[in-house]
Amino acid sequence: MYLLEHDAKELLAKRGIPVPDGRLVSRDETIDRRALPPGPWVVKGQIAAGGRGKAGIIKLAETLQDVTNHLNAILGATVKGRTVESVRVEQQVKAVREIYIGFLLDAGSGGVRAILSASGGMEVEQVPRDQIHTELVRPDVQALAACVDRLAGKLPPEISAAAREAGHKLARAFFELEAMLVEINPLFVLEDGRWVAGDARIVTDDNALPRQKELEALLRTRAAAYPDVARKHEHGFDYVEVDADGEIGLLTTGAGLSMMLIDELRAVGLKPFNFLDIRTGGLRGETRRLTQVLQWIGQGKKVKVLLVNIFAGITDLGEFSQLLVKALGAANLKTPVVARLVGNGLPVAREVLAASGISLHIDLDDALAAVREHLAQQTGGRQSGSAGDGKR
Repeated sequence: MYLLEHDAKELLAKRGIPVPDGRLVSRDETIDRRALPPGPWVVKGQIAAGGRGKAGIIKLAETLQDVTNHLNAILGATVKGRTVESVRVEQQVKAVREIYIGFLLDAGSGGVRAILSASGGMEVEQVPRDQIHTELVRPDVQALAACVDRLAGKLPPEISAAAREAGHKLARAFFELEAMLVEINPLFVLEDGRWVAGDARIVTDDNALPRQKELEALLRTRAAAYPDVARKHEHGFDYVEVDADGEIGLLTTGAGLSMMLIDELRAVGLKPFNFLDIRTGGLRGETRRLTQVLQWIGQGKKVKVLLVNIFAGITDLGEFSQLLVKALGAANLKTPVVARLVGNGLPVAREVLAASGISLHIDLDDALAAVREHLAQQTGGRQSGSAGDGKR
């Protein structure tokens, strides 16, 4: 879960890391100027992505009218494929230096990589490599703190103390939250030597949620900000909307196969709506999970066809097809259906789907041709590629 800056700062502040005083303003609320911290301010659009300053959704505000103008411009804007639903309005910080500090889990080694740089901010990617200090250590808070001491000692004396103190507190937060990434960029160093987290990025491990009650509570109260993770936590499988303008809803299983299918579709100019790993082994004879997915796909404003792509091992495709037909009826999905099924129970699946008017394909190219045919019928012209049989 890639936390929004506001939530990341709230978590770090509880762990003794100073952050600018700020207030979250959502798209659907009227700002209470009395609730704002004293100005001047920074108005910061909240999306789970870097480069927000260059994208124009971080603005300085000297007056309350500036705040209002920036809120009107930023809230509802689409940036990097994401709609800005909330903004953090916080106090400006007068800093003499901006540095970078971050810790990330190194999946290859199972260790933690620490990174410190005497320069940070929007142009951190341009910092010469010989000015970035990094070290890989074992996943232990004491080892990471000792690493911070070594790396901070390589920084100029006027900022090394701030980097060391911030690094120790950030190391504790990294392990307490069982995070995959914790980053402060920039870390503001003030004239008197104190420091403040100017920005914060935290990526958590979804598998740790059962142990992380604070993060679970955050997910419950802020589910609208993290819909994909909230869905997975509640329903037990992965469903991610990848393109709001997608025309092809996907009912798929297997994370790798699902990602490969999305790549295949995009490579031939087709637009998938969602990623899904339905985990057919967990259906256990019930249609609830299938019905829920079909209802989510049905909410896609531009979805014109449903592509079912199941590669079954232990799953019986005959049983799956019966569940699918029931779920389609329960979800009241009106879009045409193209099914590509491979695996155990295929003859029964063919009979069940044929009785419901759904054509079954084994070859992916044939299934994509059928998808193109349905899209062409609905747009009044033919899509490129071979045509399918036109059945449901």
